[in-house]
Amino acid sequence: MQFINFKEGQFINFLGYRRIAAIISAVLILAGVVSIALHKGLKYGIDFRGGTNVQIQFTSQPDLDQLRKLFAEHDMKNVVLQTFGDVTDQEILLGLPIDSPLGTGEHLTAELGKILEPQHQKLEIRRIESIGPKVGDELKISAVQAILIALGLVLLYITIRFQWRQGISAIVALVHDVLIIVGIFSILEKEFSLTVVAALLTVVGYSLNDTIVVFDRIRENLGKYRKKSIEETINLSITETLSRTLITSGTTLLVVLALFILGGEIIHDFAFALLVGILIGTYSSIYVASPVAVLLTKLVPRGGTSAATSSA
Repeated sequence: MQFINFKEGQFINFLGYRRIAAIISAVLILAGVVSIALHKGLKYGIDFRGGTNVQIQFTSQPDLDQLRKLFAEHDMKNVVLQTFGDVTDQEILLGLPIDSPLGTGEHLTAELGKILEPQHQKLEIRRIESIGPKVGDELKISAVQAILIALGLVLLYITIRFQWRQGISAIVALVHDVLIIVGIFSILEKEFSLTVVAALLTVVGYSLNDTIVVFDRIRENLGKYRKKSIEETINLSITETLSRTLITSGTTLLVVLALFILGGEIIHDFAFALLVGILIGTYSSIYVASPVAVLLTKLVPRGGTSAATSSA
């Protein structure tokens, strides 16, 4: 379906803005790196840092700000509180650090009762889940391995289907996407958990799909327009796939936006990572993967042919 129509051979000069795009990307990545350095790392969730999650049901809708003040009065300012499930369930998820003075097991249940029951009668502790620091470290390693394996498989697939130039270009774009999302989480001091890692892997797949569509059209047009320069061919290919990109990204964004607004706090960070990832992934397919492909083609022309007729 086409809603943007051009005469044959007409195109938008996307690559004419590649230097501006490179500056924008560099600023976003640098800001994220600086933020991570200033915060001495990411704000890891209990999945990674270890700790205890407690699911509590109240008889009326709890006020999270009031609960935070209540825990602060007991010298526990670093607890994490969020609503759990549907609002009508009247439940919260309490995140306690690994060194919490409340302890674990029956001692934890008793101490929570002492803190909460004077103001909240007949509350019910429905679930207690503890993660040790060693398990958290193992999960960090597994998360990094999952992302690296995904990127490695992407490089292999793109290299087999197209060329190594496209493979490297796609990897640069995907690393760019991941770095910006992680940086934004650090800047906004959002919690980095396993669900966010799942969102990152989803974004890698989404961004890759968009990049492949563009690369596939570039390959077709290289054979069709042999007299055009590599920049003209890539601009034409991006223009021809623009309708598909906007429709796909737009409809996906609507779904993710609904999750972000209506999904509740449990999947809020997951939806936020997807929201940012779709926007950045669409941008990187045009302004990161394609310019890198141009650069590599000019640096290392295929089979000794001129850069203008080489594959991107």
